[in-house]
Amino acid sequence: MALPRVPFWFLRHGETDYNAAGLSQGALDISLNATGRAQAAAAGPMLAGQGITTIICSPMQRTRETADIVNDFLNLPVSYEAGLREVVFGGMEGKPLYPWFSEWLEGRYTPEGAETFFEVLARVEDAMERVLSGRQGPLLIVAHGGIFRALRDLMRLPKQGLTPNAVPMFCVPEDDGWQVRLPEQDA
Repeated sequence: MALPRVPFWFLRHGETDYNAAGLSQGALDISLNATGRAQAAAAGPMLAGQGITTIICSPMQRTRETADIVNDFLNLPVSYEAGLREVVFGGMEGKPLYPWFSEWLEGRYTPEGAETFFEVLARVEDAMERVLSGRQGPLLIVAHGGIFRALRDLMRLPKQGLTPNAVPMFCVPEDDGWQVRLPEQDA
């Protein structure tokens, strides 16, 4: 499994009330809270002037809201990609992420009615092949923490660690693998 070697920006959606409480959202279609809207508004100027040509967004409400706010600064076409929707966590949605989440990430536990990490990995690889192939980049992917964990795994980077809400990350292929940089590092 691998990604097309096309640079892209990744932006996890802004904070939701579930994020603030440390709860799993998964397929629950939850909107941003006031902090999340402010985070998205702060991300917009960081992404302006980065050469982004289009926005590809998960179809879920929290990502659509984030993309709309950021797009006030970018004024770009937005496309929705169902393959970038958040992981279905089944019976664990709305419940605390820990201690089960690490076991799920390593493939040792799958909640009832949930996708396995391997299924998510295959879905994200297919989606990224569709959105990156034939493009020179960079484009902006607005999606979810679970999706970025799959992307990190596809980039051969550690998948552990939380993905911050609405912090732009530039994902760039280099000779020795992928690098993930923050906007300040590219100035």
